[in-house]
Amino acid sequence: MTAIGIIGSAGRMGHALAAIVPDLGATLAGGIDAGGDPAGLAHDSDVLVDFSSPSALERTLAAARQTGTPILIGTTGLATTHHAMIDAAATDIAVLQTGNVSLGVTLLAKLVREAAARLGPEWDIEIAEFHHRHKVDAPSGTALLLGEAAAAGRGIPLAEARVADRAGLTGARSEGTIGFASLRGGSVAGDHQVVFAGEGERIELGHRAENRAIFARGAITAALWLVGKPAGRYGMDEVLGV
Repeated sequence: MTAIGIIGSAGRMGHALAAIVPDLGATLAGGIDAGGDPAGLAHDSDVLVDFSSPSALERTLAAARQTGTPILIGTTGLATTHHAMIDAAATDIAVLQTGNVSLGVTLLAKLVREAAARLGPEWDIEIAEFHHRHKVDAPSGTALLLGEAAAAGRGIPLAEARVADRAGLTGARSEGTIGFASLRGGSVAGDHQVVFAGEGERIELGHRAENRAIFARGAITAALWLVGKPAGRYGMDEVLGV
């Protein structure tokens, strides 16, 4: 059976991942957290699953490259420098990085991209997300993933269209922008809604996560898919085949 190593094993996602590994026909190679030895875990694992923190990514990728171990990265809050590290690692090993491992969200991103490609810039795009009170980054990785899908549908970089800091007298909405709104509270696992607002009509596409088990199942499913793949950078859309 495939041995899966979990980086960030003491966190909420780490516990959810460990619980679901046997249900998907795999074994748990072990887990580490801050201060742990990623090289040792990588050596003992057929694939790594990382839901830790951006600050740990450099050491984790170095260990995975040293042992030739494929890795799924679900950590959010990554900066441009982290993506550069991932690109570099993908020249040596198979890496799947995503802002959301849910199979449902993967399909939602596909629908958002198709809708954005078919609707003109006169349709305003707004993305709203709601998460539990403990989440530390905003907008969420999933919201950004959906924003990237919308921007790709329009053939533009998200950085050129993103608006996430509305406050005060901001003036009228600029055509072609993609807005983000973040809500935090309670124990919400993750709600996301993409609104295409036209003159006199709206299209709303959304996804609600009822518990973390869906993310754990998606992550382990994707990690098992990643085993044996050649070096390169992969996405959840390839796992789902969309």
